[in-house]
Amino acid sequence: MKLHENFINGAWAGARERSPNINPSNLADVVGEFARADEVQARGAIAAARAAFPAWSRGPVQARADMLDKIGNEILARKDELGTLLAREEGKTKPEAVGEATRAGYLFKFFGAEVVRQAGEVLSSVRPGIKVEITREPVGVVGIITPWNFPLAIPAWKIAPALAYGNCVVFKPADLVPGCAWALTEIIAKAGIPAGVFNLVMGRGSVLGELLSSDPNVDAVSFTGSQAVGKRVAERCAARLAKVQLEMGGKNPQVVLDDADLDTAVNISLQSAFFSTGQRCTASSRLIVTDGIHERFVSALTAKMKALKVDDALKEGTDIGPVVDERQLEQDLKYIELGRKEGARLAQGGSRLEREKQGYYLEPALFVDTTPTMTINREEIFGPVASVIRVKNYDEALAVANDTPFGLSSGIATTSLKYAEHFKRNSAAGMVMVNLPTAGVDYHVPFGGRKSSSYGPREQGRYAVEFYTTVKTSYINP
Repeated sequence: MKLHENFINGAWAGARERSPNINPSNLADVVGEFARADEVQARGAIAAARAAFPAWSRGPVQARADMLDKIGNEILARKDELGTLLAREEGKTKPEAVGEATRAGYLFKFFGAEVVRQAGEVLSSVRPGIKVEITREPVGVVGIITPWNFPLAIPAWKIAPALAYGNCVVFKPADLVPGCAWALTEIIAKAGIPAGVFNLVMGRGSVLGELLSSDPNVDAVSFTGSQAVGKRVAERCAARLAKVQLEMGGKNPQVVLDDADLDTAVNISLQSAFFSTGQRCTASSRLIVTDGIHERFVSALTAKMKALKVDDALKEGTDIGPVVDERQLEQDLKYIELGRKEGARLAQGGSRLEREKQGYYLEPALFVDTTPTMTINREEIFGPVASVIRVKNYDEALAVANDTPFGLSSGIATTSLKYAEHFKRNSAAGMVMVNLPTAGVDYHVPFGGRKSSSYGPREQGRYAVEFYTTVKTSYINP
């Protein structure tokens, strides 16, 4: 079986250690063997990025723009192939996976255009005859650490702006999804990226993530993952005063009011809570429903859930693929059992499923008769598990929605302009959806949350410039 190597200083590099990549839909299917970088290789990648930075950051902007656009076009041309790979290694359904690959392509094209849109300011000083220029410059070497749930889109929305604004990159993907990272790297390499500008190091987070966070030659770290790991990354970056950006999940509320259109409320809740196997940081796992619509909503949602097809991610007609691996499946089942013990009623699903091929299949689960203080309503489960919290009215719904240490995404289903506008203003989340799923944002707008969900500048869109550049003020006496 082919060994997929790391990419360091413009060349493919093997490693003493390797690991198999297993298809969660079919445990007999090995996607490939992938090299695991050690500390020596990771330091070599950092050194290569540091050496490449002066030429890349000061090179012609049109060449940089053309490079990113070329990468985006190649991703789009290969979206079906990349979608198949994504579905095979992560378990996302093929249509969702192709959609993610498409998004990754457009992210590179967007930031290719942003390269030539960079602007500064020229101001008059309070001192006569003095001119002031305010410009942006790249940060330097950026360490990028990404999760397994969006193995193409999240790397793309970090790598593309990092390169666009003149930084050099050391990319460490999640250990569970090296295939998409390697394929993306192959595309970037074939586009002609100069040696050292972009580097891929695959392997354990305990080794590579710790190194990227603590190495003095890494000027900034962008991380998406769990709260626990994110806090460790922040501590190590803060200790050496390095720039850091964190995205760490959510416990997102979907409010359903009495005046909501029932079909709309059910469909957006179904999509937000269970699609992508619930493995999205923007998934709405808390469904906060007012008294007047509660019974109809639960009945309609459970009926829709029963009709969902859980099967092989590559099989046509599959609505929900498998959980990503055994460890995540065990965590999901643990929370389902905990919900029962805390007194919640399991209205639908929650069982491990057997399919034609052995895989990590879980029937989407819905709890009812829950309270906001239950563990299943406080902690991020990161699986196809949602809870209904019954409330009296809008005021109570808003209070419950905001009663969480997280603040990434929130949603409301209502036909009332009054409540929609009030919720937009008063929801303690970075992103608010009205009559839309809490999961799913465009590639050209900012992504991020509040409280324990996010730390540092926003990702995506033009707001990405805040993290990947630093501001310089120059005074000129002609």
